[in-house]
Amino acid sequence: MHIAVGSDHAGFAFKETVKEYLKKSGHKVTDFGTFSPGSCDYPDFALQVAEAVSDGTFNRGILICNTGIGMAIAANKVPKIRAALCWNKQTAKSAIEHNKANILCLTQKMTDLDEVKQMIKVWLNTPFSGGRHLRRINKIRKIEQKYIKSK
Repeated sequence: MHIAVGSDHAGFAFKETVKEYLKKSGHKVTDFGTFSPGSCDYPDFALQVAEAVSDGTFNRGILICNTGIGMAIAANKVPKIRAALCWNKQTAKSAIEHNKANILCLTQKMTDLDEVKQMIKVWLNTPFSGGRHLRRINKIRKIEQKYIKSK
Protein backbone atom coordinates (compact mmCIF):
# COMPACT_ATOMS: atom_id res chain seq x y z
CA MET A 1 0.00 0.00 0.00
CA HIS A 2 1.24 3.54 -0.76
CA ILE A 3 0.63 5.76 2.26
CA ALA A 4 0.96 9.54 2.53
CA VAL A 5 1.97 10.85 5.94
CA GLY A 6 2.05 14.31 7.40
CA SER A 7 2.27 16.12 10.69
CA ASP A 8 2.74 19.49 12.23
CA HIS A 9 5.48 20.20 14.78
CA ALA A 10 3.45 18.65 17.61
CA GLY A 11 3.20 15.34 15.74
CA PHE A 12 6.68 15.33 14.22
CA ALA A 13 8.29 12.81 16.60
CA PHE A 14 5.48 10.26 16.19
CA LYS A 15 5.45 10.75 12.41
CA GLU A 16 9.12 9.85 12.14
CA THR A 17 8.54 6.61 14.05
CA VAL A 18 5.30 5.84 12.16
CA LYS A 19 7.14 6.16 8.83
CA GLU A 20 9.68 3.55 9.89
CA TYR A 21 6.96 1.26 11.24
CA LEU A 22 5.05 1.46 7.94
CA LYS A 23 8.17 0.78 5.89
CA LYS A 24 9.08 -2.23 8.05
CA SER A 25 5.51 -3.47 7.54
CA GLY A 26 6.07 -3.46 3.77
CA HIS A 27 4.33 -0.23 2.79
CA LYS A 28 5.60 2.52 0.53
CA VAL A 29 5.58 5.83 2.41
CA THR A 30 5.79 9.42 1.22
CA ASP A 31 6.30 12.15 3.81
CA PHE A 32 4.56 15.46 3.09
CA GLY A 33 6.13 17.19 6.10
CA THR A 34 6.74 18.88 8.35
CA PHE A 35 10.41 18.04 8.30
CA SER A 36 11.42 19.51 11.65
CA PRO A 37 9.96 20.13 15.11
CA GLY A 38 9.85 23.89 14.43
CA SER A 39 6.47 25.59 14.78
CA CYS A 40 4.23 25.31 11.70
CA ASP A 41 0.57 25.22 10.71
CA TYR A 42 -1.24 21.85 10.56
CA PRO A 43 -3.69 22.79 7.73
CA ASP A 44 -0.77 23.04 5.29
CA PHE A 45 0.12 19.38 5.78
CA ALA A 46 -3.43 18.11 6.13
CA LEU A 47 -4.28 19.63 2.75
CA GLN A 48 -1.30 18.09 0.98
CA VAL A 49 -2.00 14.60 2.31
CA ALA A 50 -5.75 14.86 1.73
CA GLU A 51 -5.33 16.02 -1.87
CA ALA A 52 -2.88 13.20 -2.58
CA VAL A 53 -5.33 10.60 -1.22
CA SER A 54 -8.35 12.25 -2.85
CA ASP A 55 -6.81 12.21 -6.33
CA GLY A 56 -5.89 8.52 -6.00
CA THR A 57 -2.11 8.95 -5.98
CA PHE A 58 -2.02 7.33 -2.54
CA ASN A 59 -4.15 4.52 -1.11
CA ARG A 60 -4.41 6.09 2.33
CA GLY A 61 -3.01 8.81 4.53
CA ILE A 62 -1.98 9.28 8.13
CA LEU A 63 -1.95 12.69 9.81
CA ILE A 64 -0.56 13.43 13.27
CA CYS A 65 -0.75 16.55 15.40
CA ASN A 66 -1.08 17.37 19.09
CA THR A 67 -4.70 16.21 19.39
CA GLY A 68 -5.54 15.07 15.83
CA ILE A 69 -8.61 17.31 15.84
CA GLY A 70 -7.28 20.08 13.61
CA MET A 71 -5.86 17.61 11.11
CA ALA A 72 -9.21 15.80 10.85
CA ILE A 73 -11.15 19.02 10.39
CA ALA A 74 -8.80 20.31 7.69
CA ALA A 75 -8.52 17.00 5.79
CA ASN A 76 -12.29 16.50 5.74
CA LYS A 77 -12.70 19.71 3.74
CA VAL A 78 -11.25 17.91 0.69
CA PRO A 79 -13.75 15.98 -1.47
CA LYS A 80 -13.58 12.18 -1.25
CA ILE A 81 -11.80 12.31 2.10
CA ARG A 82 -13.11 10.55 5.15
CA ALA A 83 -10.55 11.42 7.82
CA ALA A 84 -11.16 9.79 11.18
CA LEU A 85 -9.66 10.87 14.48
CA CYS A 86 -8.91 7.67 16.37
CA TRP A 87 -7.56 7.13 19.86
CA ASN A 88 -7.56 3.33 20.28
CA LYS A 89 -7.77 0.09 18.28
CA GLN A 90 -11.57 -0.05 18.47
CA THR A 91 -12.04 3.40 16.95
CA ALA A 92 -9.45 2.63 14.25
CA LYS A 93 -11.26 -0.60 13.36
CA SER A 94 -14.63 1.12 13.22
CA ALA A 95 -13.18 3.96 11.13
CA ILE A 96 -12.37 1.60 8.28
CA GLU A 97 -14.97 -1.11 8.83
CA HIS A 98 -17.97 1.23 9.05
CA ASN A 99 -16.77 4.53 7.57
CA LYS A 100 -14.15 3.47 5.01
CA ALA A 101 -11.87 6.17 6.42
CA ASN A 102 -9.05 6.82 3.98
CA ILE A 103 -7.10 9.06 6.35
CA LEU A 104 -6.27 8.15 9.92
CA CYS A 105 -5.75 11.14 12.23
CA LEU A 106 -3.75 10.55 15.37
CA THR A 107 -2.85 12.42 18.53
CA GLN A 108 0.72 12.48 19.78
CA LYS A 109 -0.36 14.05 23.07
CA MET A 110 -2.94 11.50 24.21
CA THR A 111 -1.74 8.13 22.93
CA ASP A 112 1.48 6.24 23.32
CA LEU A 113 3.50 4.99 20.41
CA ASP A 114 2.74 1.31 20.97
CA GLU A 115 -1.00 2.03 20.84
CA VAL A 116 -0.51 4.10 17.68
CA LYS A 117 1.25 1.20 15.96
CA GLN A 118 -1.56 -1.17 16.96
CA MET A 119 -4.17 1.29 15.67
CA ILE A 120 -2.37 1.62 12.34
CA LYS A 121 -2.09 -2.15 11.98
CA VAL A 122 -5.81 -2.62 12.66
CA TRP A 123 -6.78 0.24 10.33
CA LEU A 124 -4.66 -1.08 7.48
CA ASN A 125 -5.75 -4.71 7.85
CA THR A 126 -9.47 -4.39 8.52
CA PRO A 127 -11.69 -4.50 5.44
CA PHE A 128 -14.60 -2.16 4.84
CA SER A 129 -17.72 -4.17 5.67
CA GLY A 130 -19.99 -2.63 2.99
CA GLY A 131 -23.71 -3.38 3.30
CA ARG A 132 -25.60 -0.75 5.26
CA HIS A 133 -22.32 1.12 5.71
CA LEU A 134 -21.93 1.54 1.96
CA ARG A 135 -25.37 3.11 1.85
CA ARG A 136 -24.19 5.64 4.41
CA ILE A 137 -20.93 6.33 2.57
CA ASN A 138 -22.97 7.01 -0.55
CA LYS A 139 -25.05 9.52 1.38
CA ILE A 140 -21.86 11.28 2.43
CA ARG A 141 -20.79 11.39 -1.22
CA LYS A 142 -24.12 13.02 -2.13
CA ILE A 143 -23.55 15.68 0.52
CA GLU A 144 -20.11 16.39 -0.96
CA GLN A 145 -21.50 16.59 -4.47
CA LYS A 146 -24.22 18.99 -3.36
CA TYR A 147 -21.71 21.42 -1.89
CA ILE A 148 -19.15 21.06 -4.68
CA LYS A 149 -21.83 21.95 -7.24
CA SER A 150 -22.95 24.97 -5.22
CA LYS A 151 -19.55 26.67 -5.47
